[in-house]
Amino acid sequence: MRKESDYSIQLREKQKVRRIYGMLEGQFKRYFEIAERTKGVTGENLLILLERRLDNTLFRLGFASSRTQGRQLVRHNHVLVNGKKVNIPSFQVSVNDVISIREKSRKVETITESLESVARRGIPDWLELDQAAFSGKIKALPDRQEITMPIQEQLIVELYSK
Repeated sequence: MRKESDYSIQLREKQKVRRIYGMLEGQFKRYFEIAERTKGVTGENLLILLERRLDNTLFRLGFASSRTQGRQLVRHNHVLVNGKKVNIPSFQVSVNDVISIREKSRKVETITESLESVARRGIPDWLELDQAAFSGKIKALPDRQEITMPIQEQLIVELYSK
């Protein structure tokens, strides 16, 4: 048996993360470059940037049952951030931002079904959900320990550092 190369392991890890967050190579590379320029550990910065995307935040809050569905909700103008319509899935949420579902969109079946199932899935500590008001608040930036997916971000850093 031939041993798998470090490069192919790193590449597979990058592809896995890209698939999880639903993005193309160019966009992922830009996130990596931003993470590299930011103070702190590059791999952790990358995951925090990806978690702060609006489509991911909708998924984490329970307004969407997947990141893809969160992306669609944003694109179809169902989402407000701090009372303003935002239709860019990659929008970066910040601390104290309030994400809400538009009044007209609160009867959308996919949103109500996702909110009903949120109790089973749970909400990360960095977010706060008000189900009755169809809104959520960013309490803090996500921490690496709160990102429980099996991601080895160091492999991605090594891949891009070559």
